[in-house]
Amino acid sequence: MGPAPAGEQLCGAIVEPEVMEPALEGTGKERKKASSRKRTLAEPPAKGLLQPVKLSRAELYKEPTNEELNHLRETEILFHSSLLRLQVEELLKEVRLSEKKKDRIDAFLREVNQRVVRVPSVPETELTDQAWLPAGVRVPLHQVPYAVKGCFRFLPPAQVTVVGSYLLGTCIRPDINVDVALTMPREILQDKDGLNQRYFRKRALYLAHLAHHLAQDPLFGSVCFSYTNGCHLKPSLLLRPRGKDERLVTVRLHPCPPPDFFRPCRLLPTKNNVRSAWYRGQSPAGDGSPEPPTPHYNTWVLQDTALESHLQLLSTMLGSAQGLKDGVALLKVWLRQRELDKGQGGFTGFLVSMLVVFLVSTRKIHTTMSGYQVLRSVLQFLATTDLTVNGISLCLSSDPSLPALADFHQAFSVVFLDSSGHLNLCADVTASTYHQVQYEARLSMTLLDSRADDGFHLLLMTPKPMIRAFDHVLHLHPLSRLQAACHRLKLWPELQDNGGDYVSAALGPLTTLLEQGLGTRLNLLAHSRPPVPEWGISQDPPKHKDSGTLTLGLLLRPEGLTSVLELGPEADQPEAAKFRQFWGFRSELRRFQDGAIREAVVWEAASMSQKRLIPHQVVTHLLALHTDIPETCVHYVGGPLDALIQGLKEASSTKGHMVMSRGEELVMVPNVEAILEDFAVLGEGLVQTVEARSERWTV
Repeated sequence: MGPAPAGEQLCGAIVEPEVMEPALEGTGKERKKASSRKRTLAEPPAKGLLQPVKLSRAELYKEPTNEELNHLRETEILFHSSLLRLQVEELLKEVRLSEKKKDRIDAFLREVNQRVVRVPSVPETELTDQAWLPAGVRVPLHQVPYAVKGCFRFLPPAQVTVVGSYLLGTCIRPDINVDVALTMPREILQDKDGLNQRYFRKRALYLAHLAHHLAQDPLFGSVCFSYTNGCHLKPSLLLRPRGKDERLVTVRLHPCPPPDFFRPCRLLPTKNNVRSAWYRGQSPAGDGSPEPPTPHYNTWVLQDTALESHLQLLSTMLGSAQGLKDGVALLKVWLRQRELDKGQGGFTGFLVSMLVVFLVSTRKIHTTMSGYQVLRSVLQFLATTDLTVNGISLCLSSDPSLPALADFHQAFSVVFLDSSGHLNLCADVTASTYHQVQYEARLSMTLLDSRADDGFHLLLMTPKPMIRAFDHVLHLHPLSRLQAACHRLKLWPELQDNGGDYVSAALGPLTTLLEQGLGTRLNLLAHSRPPVPEWGISQDPPKHKDSGTLTLGLLLRPEGLTSVLELGPEADQPEAAKFRQFWGFRSELRRFQDGAIREAVVWEAASMSQKRLIPHQVVTHLLALHTDIPETCVHYVGGPLDALIQGLKEASSTKGHMVMSRGEELVMVPNVEAILEDFAVLGEGLVQTVEARSERWTV
């Protein structure tokens, strides 16, 4: 046979692919499957579903690195369990500010800076001549008395500085506040501006002029005033962006003098800078008596001069130590959950930041510690250190001209000096607030040492308002009654020092009075003042009586709580007169079985539920006797379940058990269904009562 024709060869060449067609089909199917698998891998996982992590055998069984071993060792030693470490790390991620939001905040701050420095100047006028102010803005300060010496002119700030926790990286969500210090030029201030509220008047006028011009700018969605830490002499201007970023950040503008303008020796706690003749409108006494010191007033002036120095100190100590910053963030969460940082005199995040700096300087905290270690160290220090007795200081100078700690203890309840040795950082913190911080710190340390499974949630995730933390709670309303209490207690020096704030002036004597009256019944007494709300630039600043309700919490001791007798000294002792003066008509002479004749107070209480409410009688009697606050102004919340429990007892006596006969013996068999029904009713009544009380007096 010869060779095939060319046409047949072509046909044969075409036939070969037909033989391979099934194989090509199979290959196509495999390619389709492979491509479908690739598409499946490329597609994002379903929302809410966890995808398995595929590791090779070598990766699965490889030896841990040194870093992983150190991580496991730290977890075992410091955190008790890996779960606690994970919880702390996740909490820090939630409260930290993301980089994207930081960029947007930085952009807004640059815009604020550009607009503040372009505010036009105002010619010089007398402080009392405020006709130059536009009609749409009010001075954010109560100018009482109105007459004061001095001149004022507006000039753009000499320097605009971001201060506070934002630059340090210790601010926490959800409320991001950025503090900006506006250094007023020296031309605005005069040598004697520290006297008679002149500096605070100029500060308020400076803010009023800024508010008028910034409110017209379309960049800002909100321009309003607020008090700085509740201090009514130190308002601040709040700026918020317009549009979708309105809740992103709040910029707070704080005018301040040049750092070296006021001489610290004139602002010592023993000095007077508010003259009685000016404040009371009376001529000075001719008997040569010295002016009463004004330690709180002096401190508020010093605080404005130390904004930048405090920022530099915090930046030096916390700047490169991430563990210290994490610890400060955890402490702020701890304070916020317990509402210890709210209102005037609260234990703020700034105070715990400075406390961390103090513990670092005394080598009780190291810069390499983790955030959890810093949290434990600070709580341990608070639980074991009473700053009302032994103050602490960041000042390392041995200059003999500096005031001693004893001078500050005479003027303030809690003492913690800054690095200058002149400023008490805890000047506004009362002894009751600090003792509450101590008590909560002791409870927290006990919780951490117990290694409970829910310790993290109880420590940092569970809110603990006053209604939950105390046995009895009382509300004083209206606050205007405290003004009469100041006159009754003759608190003129305190009113002069606090600029007329009668709530702050009366708070210390009021708590001391109740602590003395409750005596051994009381374990802890704390107070809570709600923060003053913001107000518009066209409104007058809120008055002291408009700051809501003063709330006092009583934590009682079981021992002696139900005693109906207050035993006083014997009738012939010199202390008997003081006892009668303190208790008033309640005190009476009584003869006891041992033959002694003593002063005594007997409270009316027949049942056990009435005996548990004896603190109510004590509080209302002492307030009416010594402060002229009637019982109608004291809203007492204590023992609300006594009537409910008594009703359940009566119901259980009829349906709570059955009597059955077993032979000749009578056996008591509990009715389980009736008991469960009683507990259900008790639980519903508890919830309704607590909710009704908390809603009624929530401000």
